[in-house]
Amino acid sequence: MSSNEHSETGDWINTVVQQYERPLVRYAAQIVGDLERGRDVAQDTFLRLCKQDREQLDGHLVEWLYTVCRNRALDVRRKESRMKSMTAEQTSVQESRDTDHAVATEQQETTARVLEFVDKLTENQREVVRLKFQHGLSYKEIAAVTELSVSNVGFLIHTAIKKLRV
Repeated sequence: MSSNEHSETGDWINTVVQQYERPLVRYAAQIVGDLERGRDVAQDTFLRLCKQDREQLDGHLVEWLYTVCRNRALDVRRKESRMKSMTAEQTSVQESRDTDHAVATEQQETTARVLEFVDKLTENQREVVRLKFQHGLSYKEIAAVTELSVSNVGFLIHTAIKKLRV
């Protein structure tokens, strides 16, 4: 690999990390129940990205990132075999560092209320709802990450929304 190719790869990796680090940390933290372990899982994901051929990831980078992150987080959760939910307050406190206080307070209250409802959903429903609405993934991307069919993803989201409306 020439120094120019190495530089381009480094730039690409940096761009991907800047764009996906926070969402992947948040996603992993939701699975493992701890922000620090979530950061470790996201870091692992990016280390694995460095070893991948960029051309093989073209067109499905998002699915690859979330799948690797999810699988690693599930491994960590299984190994520790204890689950503790990250509270809405912990999530909001981390995010509020980047927003002004008034907006952060409102965001914390809204997030807390929403997470109370989301926590009442089944595990599958929680995961697909978070991937869709917190992380902005398409049904097809969610299906690839969770290894569910697209129609199953749609059904889970539909029933979850219906359940949340009640």
